[in-house]
This record gives sequence, structure tokens and C-alpha cells, in this order.
Amino acid sequence: MSKIVQRPKLKWSERLYLPAIFGGMKVTLRHFFAILTRKKKVTMQYPEEKWDAHLPNHYRGAPTLVMDEHGRERCVACQLCEFICPPRAITIHPEEIASDEKWAKVEKRPKTFEIDMARCIYCGLCQEVCPEQAIFLRKDYVVVGHSREEMVHDKKRLYELGQTMDGLVHKWNELK
Repeated sequence: MSKIVQRPKLKWSERLYLPAIFGGMKVTLRHFFAILTRKKKVTMQYPEEKWDAHLPNHYRGAPTLVMDEHGRERCVACQLCEFICPPRAITIHPEEIASDEKWAKVEKRPKTFEIDMARCIYCGLCQEVCPEQAIFLRKDYVVVGHSREEMVHDKKRLYELGQTMDGLVHKWNELK
């Protein structure tokens, strides 16, 4: 069953749309004169001026991999970030850790880890799902490359960008 909604009756001046046009022009002219008299600045001159100091705390930039304070990989190649990535920008190929190594209990590590920055939508789901806090989103909005191949960041490049991060890492915890 449909419901009929009655439209309100418009006055004669409202039907002409002239008051609405003049209201919009008033706002436009107010902004124009504020910019003209330099009371308000709207445009940022990008290469010279950057947002770095003004980025909010919740800003989501480019994803990177981080190491712990001892220089060890945090990633356990669980592939949760690869599975949750909406544009399928993350590719991980895990490898087993040899049983004679000290951290063999971890079982696997990433042999290859690639993020295609041309496909990444900076949603932050990879950071949220990571159980070892191996992926972090940098406060960086300039990710450039001259070709598609340059936009695919491999594990080495991701660790260069991410550096180290202090804090508890479950992977290296001997009690786990």
C-alpha cells in the first residue's frame, strides 16, 4: 500500500526561485571578498606547503610493515590482511621456519609480501586485522611512481618505509 505525501504550498516568491539564487550569490560574494581581502585562505600551495603538521590523529596513510625493537619481523604470514583487503592489493607467500631455528614455534614467516599501492584504497582493514601489529598506516599521503611496477612495494621496501615499532609482539614472546 502506498502513502501519498502532500507537498507544501509554495508562496509566489518561492516559486520564482529568485530568493534562493540571491541567497547563493550572497554566500559566493561573501567568500570572494574574504579571499580578496586576505581574511580567509582557501587554497594550499602544495609543493611548498604540506599538511604534515595538520594531519589528524585518525588519518590513514600508506600501509607498511614494521619490525620490533630487535630488528625481527613481526609478520607471521597468517594472511589475514590479504584475505580482508577489499581491492586485493596485498599478496603474501608464506614459508616455513626451519625446525632447528630458535623461533621455530612461530611456524612460518612471509617469503614475499607485496602491497600494490596503485590498488590500495587506504581503508586500514589490514592494520585492524593484524594479530601481531605488523602492519601500520603511515601519516603519508604522497605515494608516487613512474610506472605500475614502482607502485608495487615488496617486503624490503615496506620494511624500509615502516622502520621499527616498540611494544609487545606475541610472535617473539617465549611464554606463548
